[in-house]
Amino acid sequence: MDRVILHSDCNSFYASVECLHHPEIRDKPVAVGGDVEQRHGIILAKNQIAKRYKIQTGEALWQAKQKCPDLVIVPPNFQLYMRFSKMARNIYLDYTNQVEPFGLDEAWLDVTGNTKIQGDGLSIAKEISDRIRFELGITVSIGVSYNKIFAKLGSDYKKPDAITIMSKDNFKQIVWPLPASDLLYVGRSTQRKLTSLGVHTIGELAGTSQSILHSNFGKWGDVLYSFANGYDTSPVADFDNRPLVKSIGNSTTTPRDLTTNDDVKIILYVLADSVSRRLREQGFKARTVCISVRDNELSSFTRQYTMKQYTNITSEIAQCGIALFRKHYHWGKPIRSIGISVTDLVSDTIATQTDLFTDESRREQKERLDGTVDWLKNRFGSYCVQPAVLLADRELSGFDPKKDHTIHPVGYF
Repeated sequence: MDRVILHSDCNSFYASVECLHHPEIRDKPVAVGGDVEQRHGIILAKNQIAKRYKIQTGEALWQAKQKCPDLVIVPPNFQLYMRFSKMARNIYLDYTNQVEPFGLDEAWLDVTGNTKIQGDGLSIAKEISDRIRFELGITVSIGVSYNKIFAKLGSDYKKPDAITIMSKDNFKQIVWPLPASDLLYVGRSTQRKLTSLGVHTIGELAGTSQSILHSNFGKWGDVLYSFANGYDTSPVADFDNRPLVKSIGNSTTTPRDLTTNDDVKIILYVLADSVSRRLREQGFKARTVCISVRDNELSSFTRQYTMKQYTNITSEIAQCGIALFRKHYHWGKPIRSIGISVTDLVSDTIATQTDLFTDESRREQKERLDGTVDWLKNRFGSYCVQPAVLLADRELSGFDPKKDHTIHPVGYF
């Protein structure tokens, strides 16, 4: 028996929620965007009216305004979006426990075991669509298929407020003519490489020799071949047994270009404070620190370092990030954005190996101090206590990534 997999995608999610809460702008072109003054000026989402002006997610606000001078831009409210995401998820859970979120606005559902009770995949998709519209006031597009990859292609195929079935009988007619870039995880770099091989559509990808794909992409070539031919068998995760968080990180576009190591030190301390606080709140320690750097001409790189000991101490994570930066960046150009993340996570209750050359009592003092500072910040705000390094430039240090961080989709694998 074939599986019945749904992929539900909330249409223009951020913008739809904003229009729902602000009826006065519903009939206008609306976009959710960052703060121009703080240089976070990009489009995060737009409603259907704004899409008519060919406004693109990720483009600068000033460019969008040139296309549509009457565009209404509202700042993001992630707490509100998370509340709607949770309500949508609760509806999905009425049909199956196998609900796998993919960011705030998307989720896969495996309803195979429910089809004998509530009808086929199309019937269940229609019922979910109706409930989302009636109970939440927004719409979804749903793909129905026998695997996750084609289900997601189905939700993208028709928008807004549509249901598309991609079965074993029809996927070659619907899926294969689509651009290869429509396939999940085929980004610009992969697309360029496929184009150089003469592969432009998903059908052409499916018809390419697996050995050729493997020789050009390694194991990823095998995955691409599997995706394009509909061989994906990856399960939809059980919602109650979701995998642990694999990484925690924050990044920011800086208020002005960074030109010195001291500038970078300030930003990394702010970001490291957010990351370490989130580690402590979620009961984790980490050992690998990764930084990402992008200069003002949008060239970027990442570097990482694995420490000897697991930690959630703010100063240790910050100092590791600073050392990574100083070792690998040689100031060819000013820096526009920077990020820091941690991986290799373990529970903070797990006993870890101590180091003969480390003052463990001093580390315990730092952990207690960080805990006290967390309590103060939770009660009085993130700016009530700050290290002296952040006082040197209020323009650079005056942001709160923990409160304002953007939540990105979790990984497929």
